[in-house]
Amino acid sequence: MFNIFKWFWSYNLPRWSILLIDTGICAFSLGLSFFIRFYFEKDSMSPQDKANIPIDLCIVLGIRIISFIFAKTYKGVVRYTSSKDATRIFVVVILGTIAISLVNLILFYTGDKTYVIPNSIIIIDALCTLFLMISSRLAVKALFLETKNPTSERMNVIIFGAGEAGIITKRTLDRDAAIKYRVVAFVDDDEKKKGRSLEGAFIYTTDKLARLIKENNAEIVIISIQNLSAAKKNEITDICLNNNTRVLNVPPPTKWINGELSFNQLKTINIEDLLEREPIKLDADLISDQIKGKVIMITGAAGSIGSELARQCMKFDPAKIYLLDQAESPLHELDLEFYDKYKKGSYEVALADVRNVERMQKAFLTFKPNIVFHAAAYKHVPLMENNPSESVFTNVLGTKVCADLSVAHNVEKFVFVSTDKAVNPTNVMGASKRIAEIYIQSLGKSNKTRFITTRFGNVLGSNGSVIPRFKRQIEKGGPVTITHQDITRYFMTIPEACQLVLEAGCMGKGGEIFVFDMGKSVKIIDLARKMIKLSGLQEGKDIKIEFTGLRPGEKLFEELLADKETTLPTHHSQILIGKVREYEYQQVNKTIEDIIILFDTQNNDLIVQRMKDIVPEYKSSNSVFEKLDKK
Repeated sequence: MFNIFKWFWSYNLPRWSILLIDTGICAFSLGLSFFIRFYFEKDSMSPQDKANIPIDLCIVLGIRIISFIFAKTYKGVVRYTSSKDATRIFVVVILGTIAISLVNLILFYTGDKTYVIPNSIIIIDALCTLFLMISSRLAVKALFLETKNPTSERMNVIIFGAGEAGIITKRTLDRDAAIKYRVVAFVDDDEKKKGRSLEGAFIYTTDKLARLIKENNAEIVIISIQNLSAAKKNEITDICLNNNTRVLNVPPPTKWINGELSFNQLKTINIEDLLEREPIKLDADLISDQIKGKVIMITGAAGSIGSELARQCMKFDPAKIYLLDQAESPLHELDLEFYDKYKKGSYEVALADVRNVERMQKAFLTFKPNIVFHAAAYKHVPLMENNPSESVFTNVLGTKVCADLSVAHNVEKFVFVSTDKAVNPTNVMGASKRIAEIYIQSLGKSNKTRFITTRFGNVLGSNGSVIPRFKRQIEKGGPVTITHQDITRYFMTIPEACQLVLEAGCMGKGGEIFVFDMGKSVKIIDLARKMIKLSGLQEGKDIKIEFTGLRPGEKLFEELLADKETTLPTHHSQILIGKVREYEYQQVNKTIEDIIILFDTQNNDLIVQRMKDIVPEYKSSNSVFEKLDKK
């Protein structure tokens, strides 16, 4: 029997056969209409009405066939009948009924003043035809779906969100016969929707989600709501992961192909979605006033922060943006991206090393920037711990070159992108960034250029971030390596960090160190465990976690302010001003020039010792340079 059905569904019926079936349905509907109308009053049917039945049949079927051919209702594939097909049938049947009524009216006035077809029959026939044509198609579709994907073999799905997106998601699952999923329930926070039925599935509140998963053995929960808070996403995800249930996300409508959602577009929720915070409210007018019509230069433009800063700046219509970086391939990729997205002449890329004075002098002379965002830096802690001279050369000398040239060329603002690792540094990288902070802060005291520092922690998805590393390790089957079971980090998305850099850069008057509210710190082992669960794996069974020990210079936890520092609030709740001790420029400049000269010696101990002299709070951790602290 199954083979018969399989053979039947393997071939589409000829179009003429669909038209023939529809004609048969119309003939049956007309007969049913007479039966319904006169069944209870057998003597009420006049001889004339009986004699007119063949004429009635010809008129009705003639008009129906013509309307079906004109509207091409027979060309649709019945097994994939959609709401559009049902709407088309409804319109065609109603228009056909109107045509039948008009013919009936014409015959009434041109004949013996009697209706060939009783008006009641026309109405009943229209209702019967609509019901039978639409329900027959839906019945065939249901039978087809059941044959292809028996209910017993389908995976049960719960959709979070009983709004328009939730309905579209369910219809997507119902439409795609290749999908073996069945929606068993909707979950929504709106109490007004509780207990109602939507597309054949009942709506429940979020507190019932765990019970629904267990009772229905649900294997997938699909989040259809777009603007769901990270806290709510975490709540739903935790419930699902605790019940070994996958979580999928419906992408924004702008990413739907040709305006239609398909199952393949549903993506597994990722850890970045769960670490996001509420959207930042920017002072768009303030930023626009500062950037619109200005020439912007961004160093380190091919990096994760620099490139996103460029994208954010482009929204505010600058006169031009110059993108500088010494990494050729990433800069080329950025050039291709901007070429596709922005108008010609609105930006320019330049291959340049911030440590090369002559090259940067040429760049400032040629580009004449009004605002400089300095994001160029070496940032990987273990690598810089083994190469202190390079850390000083790029992070200190590179910053000094750009800052000095900004003063020499009357740049209005210089915004320096720093790091939380500059606070009570325990490594070379953090100390080099702190020295750079000290230099530009002291330089700004006696110059028109306003120097502003922004300080924040780790950004999600940046080059070398722990999250991409964990993803690669999970894809390879593990192990997932963590340096210490107690290590914690602050996280912020790249767009969020760059938006705050823009806001802080615009509000700065000069000399400030702006500290960003990074939210709550995240325990890295909890992050790894959640990523493993999101991948559908089990820790200890499918993949294991290994502790490798702290790397050279690594902290257990990061700080945003030094112990003796305090903060002042700003108009933006997520931006604070750090009050740090001040330095005299002449003394700082002399000390920094001395340490830069040490690059030629390649004496790491001597270089790091000088760094510790400049930054007394710099105490090495898990590093060969701890010996210098003991001295």
